[in-house]
Amino acid sequence: MKTVTLIVLASLATPVAAARAQTASDSVAIRATALDYVEGWYTGDAGRMERALHPELAKRVVLTNPRTGRNRLDQMGALSLVQGTREQKQVATGSGGGGGQRKDVHILDVFGNTASVRTDMDEWIDYMHLARWNGRWVIVNVLWELRRQPQ
Repeated sequence: MKTVTLIVLASLATPVAAARAQTASDSVAIRATALDYVEGWYTGDAGRMERALHPELAKRVVLTNPRTGRNRLDQMGALSLVQGTREQKQVATGSGGGGGQRKDVHILDVFGNTASVRTDMDEWIDYMHLARWNGRWVIVNVLWELRRQPQ
C-alpha cells in the first residue's frame, strides 16, 4: 500500500507541462519557419515568407520621434510583409546577394501549440510568437527593434 501511495504522489508531483513540452520535430519545424521568414527576406523569396506567416500576422515596432522624443507604434500585416519581400528581391538580386546575412534563430520557449523565438538579423532583432496552426508552425506576432549603429 505504501508503494502505491508513493507512486500516486510522485505522479501528482510531476508537472503537467512535461507532457506538453516541445518535441524534436517541433524544434525542427519552428526553426524552419523562422528561417523561411529570415531567408525569405534576405533572398526576396515572397513564397517562403508567405509560408512562414499566419494570414493575420501583426508585425510591430516602437519608433521614437527624434524631435519630440514621443513614441509611436508602427504595424504591418502579412500582405504588406509579403509584398515588401517581393520588392526586397530586386534589392537582393541587384546587389549580387550573399553578403552579410546574419540569421541566428533562438527558440526561447515552447508550450503546447505556442512558441517564442528570437531571430538576430543584420540590421534588426525580431521577437516572434508562433502557433501550430492546422498542423504547421506559423508566425502570428513579431515585435522588432533596429540595431543601433555605432557612432
